[in-house]
Amino acid sequence: QVHLVESGGGLVQAGGSLRLSCAASGSIFSINAMGWYRQAPGNQRELVATITSGGSTNYADSVKGRFTISRDNAKNTVYLQMNSLKPEDTAVYYCNSVWYGTHESWGQGTQVTVSS
Repeated sequence: QVHLVESGGGLVQAGGSLRLSCAASGSIFSINAMGWYRQAPGNQRELVATITSGGSTNYADSVKGRFTISRDNAKNTVYLQMNSLKPEDTAVYYCNSVWYGTHESWGQGTQVTVSS
């Protein structure tokens, strides 16, 4: 099992920045990829960014050039640096991990609110 704990959400003005953190524990060696998803009220959960164990990254078109996903293997932590935030980025952000190829774990979510 992989357990995820997010932190770093909050309220920020449009144009501002936030950094989200996701600390993983448990069967760390089994993780294939980690990522961030978000869900705004009334919307489905959507992918924001992912990073594989090999370091390959993938981003939603809506965040390319503004968000950066990275990881610190020594701390078993994945980060999402969010710059040039827009009101439409407002959502609950969830950390996700895929382990042993087909298993998934989710964090509890952290609220990001961007005011105009």
